[in-house]
Amino acid sequence: MRRGAMLDLILTNKEKLKGSLGCSDHEMVEFKILRTARRVHSKLTTLDFRRADFGLFRDLLGRIPWDKALEGRGAQDSWLIFKGHLLQAQERCIPTKRKSGKNAWRPAWMNKELLDKVKQKKEACRGWKQGQVAWEDYRETVRAARKQVRKAKALIEISLSRDVKDNKKRFYRYVSDKRKAMENVGSLQNETGNLVTQDMEKSEVLNEYLRNLKVHKSMGPDEMHP
Repeated sequence: MRRGAMLDLILTNKEKLKGSLGCSDHEMVEFKILRTARRVHSKLTTLDFRRADFGLFRDLLGRIPWDKALEGRGAQDSWLIFKGHLLQAQERCIPTKRKSGKNAWRPAWMNKELLDKVKQKKEACRGWKQGQVAWEDYRETVRAARKQVRKAKALIEISLSRDVKDNKKRFYRYVSDKRKAMENVGSLQNETGNLVTQDMEKSEVLNEYLRNLKVHKSMGPDEMHP
């Protein structure tokens, strides 16, 4: 550091560094970054508009004499006053809920009963692998869970198709979840046996394979076996 300003930032995995770095006259600061292995759950909250009382919200904002409240105020002051009343009404009328993380995503057809069935299936699978559950019991548990999952999927799809005109957003969200595709292709092996990792090289390997496949299909039995 020089005159209170940091000029360079160098990160190293060495435990101790003494003196200056090379011929530089910069001062060195040593510190440690501690990382906890315990999983931290998100405590972020979001507004729950499904349980909101919009009638009371509209009534609270309608009671305010805006002409007198904003009289002689500039744009910035008017906005702050309006924002304050808006947040007060929001706090009274719109409850909050814990925001779900990425790992908390569930399919549209999943409910608490199915979660219990899936949990039982996993426990039965673990017990069967450890020799604590018989194969017949494990098979019956898997069949029961699979049957209920199929039934739940069929019911949710019937409901979505029936209410598509009134709730298009829910329908297309379900369709988009079904259309998710793999974004990346793993490493491929070319004709010489080497692995290719670049996208351009992968496309060339696939195109060469398709060309050979077309040639192979177009050849007759006599040409294939001279």
